[in-house]
Amino acid sequence: MQLSVSANSNQPWNSTVPTLRLLRNCKTQNHLNQIHARIITTGLIANTSLTTKIVLSFISSPHSSLVRFARYIFFSHHALQDLRELEDPFLWNAVMKSFSHGSEPMRAVTLFSEMVENGVFVDRFSFSLVLKACSRLGLVREGLQIHGLLRKIELGSDLFLQNCLISWYLKCGCVELAHRVFTRMEKLDSVSYNSMIDGYVKCGMMNSARLLFDSMPVEEKNLNSWNPMIYGYAQSEDGLEVARKLFDEMPDRDLVSWNSMIDGFVKCGKMKDAHELFDRMPKRDAVTWASMIDGYGKIGNIEIASAMFEKILVRDVIACNAMMAGYLQNGHFMEALSTFHYMKGECNLIPDDTTLSIVLSAVAQLGHLDEGIEIHGYIEENMVFLGGKVGVSLIDMYSKCGSVDNAMLVFGNIKEKDVDHWNAMIGGLAVHGLGELALDLFMEMERIHAQPDDITFIGVLSACAHSGLVKEGIMSFEIMRRVHKLKPKLQHYGCIIDVLGRARRVEEAWRFIGEMPIEANDVIWRTLLSACNNHGNLSIGEAVARRLMNLDSGNSSTYVLLSNMYAGFGMWREVKMVRTMMKERKVKKIPGCSWIELEGMVHEFFVQDQSHPQVAEICSLLDNMS
Repeated sequence: MQLSVSANSNQPWNSTVPTLRLLRNCKTQNHLNQIHARIITTGLIANTSLTTKIVLSFISSPHSSLVRFARYIFFSHHALQDLRELEDPFLWNAVMKSFSHGSEPMRAVTLFSEMVENGVFVDRFSFSLVLKACSRLGLVREGLQIHGLLRKIELGSDLFLQNCLISWYLKCGCVELAHRVFTRMEKLDSVSYNSMIDGYVKCGMMNSARLLFDSMPVEEKNLNSWNPMIYGYAQSEDGLEVARKLFDEMPDRDLVSWNSMIDGFVKCGKMKDAHELFDRMPKRDAVTWASMIDGYGKIGNIEIASAMFEKILVRDVIACNAMMAGYLQNGHFMEALSTFHYMKGECNLIPDDTTLSIVLSAVAQLGHLDEGIEIHGYIEENMVFLGGKVGVSLIDMYSKCGSVDNAMLVFGNIKEKDVDHWNAMIGGLAVHGLGELALDLFMEMERIHAQPDDITFIGVLSACAHSGLVKEGIMSFEIMRRVHKLKPKLQHYGCIIDVLGRARRVEEAWRFIGEMPIEANDVIWRTLLSACNNHGNLSIGEAVARRLMNLDSGNSSTYVLLSNMYAGFGMWREVKMVRTMMKERKVKKIPGCSWIELEGMVHEFFVQDQSHPQVAEICSLLDNMS
């Protein structure tokens, strides 16, 4: 589209009026090129009044090309070129705001530094903008220098700037320094109190927040005072009652107040209280619905969660994510997948990282490789960043769907890997019995100084167990303890028992449990019992089985393993005794189950199961084969 740049017949050819009219309609790079060409050819580029208006018109535009052009005009025709602008920082501040509130806050700090070095007058707004940039970037050293400069000039006691300092200190995690500024202020307003209260709440210092809230003048209290207090108390079950009391005392409430209280009840699983507030709400938003759906999903009431989802008139990404997460947590993987397709299709919504992570987890559980490949194609087509949780979920999906090569390909293409990516890949290799490859990957982590965590070592130890790498497993356990100073958890001890048990070193595993600094749980004992069964160690197996029956008498696997072990030695009287014990204690054996995917559909089979719709054909085919 072309802009009309012809001058009115009553105006001289180089009049600024036509150009000023064009500024209001300018939106694209093409429009900018036309205006730029006009002001150059007419000589208006030297007209500081016009260029000032161009800067002010474009500098706060939502169109990035216009903002860049405004900055170009400022730096090439204004900055340090007009002596009058050394005394008036208005234009400098406008450009600095585009940096401090935009995508390049560091350039606001640089610009402020240039202003000070070149003698440009800096006012309270200049200081507030550079402190905003320091807050966003978490710059402590630079912020301290600015604070020092403020104390040297007359602006040091300015209430607005002191509030900016408090906000900056809190954003950088310097609560004590923020408190020091607060206590030295000659005058306090609601912003001063609210900033400190919010800072204390975010740091979990509820007692300090409450003391300040109670000491705050009543006339200064507003929603920004009450809401952080309610949110802070509602984060724990102990504080929920206090949060409700404050909520009931509030003179006014907004959506944040209601949602904070509902979120608190949801996190504590008190859905009856949450629903009571939900019904009373004068107005609801996407966060309200998502909280309720999430809450019902977490307590297993997926039907109510689904019914609430259906009641939402306009569904957004947050609500869809909450519904998908609920389905995933309750094992309704196909429904999670259907919701993903629904939000993309009927709702025409763009999935975010959380959406993609959830749907990939659902695909992984279903084993639908073709569906996973399709979603991977969508991710590549839309250039979704794989350096975060989406990359982790993609690796995990391919690993669980049996496509380790694709998982390795995704892993190799991620340039900025964090520990979760390494963990997903090591875990995937471990599941497929590729212990040496998993160990090589761990050694690569050590070589490039990537810091492992406790989950990394669970993956490595599990890989060693599945591949019979006893020496390597014990070495990895010692690296975790001695090199990385990580305290082993029950899962790590369980992995070592598995490593030793699979390698027929049952007696050593028995001794290892006795030397553990923490009490072994039923999983560890069951791992050892399984090893005893596999390698025919009856003496240790009987002792372990007795211990397990005392720990978890209702678990059928203990009885089954002991019975199998007796059967292996031909001890049929003892086998009968175990089975009688199961009947007396009403312990039922969970039937074995197998899954197979065929043309995108997963078929489930239990032992002696006749429920499959094609069971007759399946049995007939098996008879023919045999």
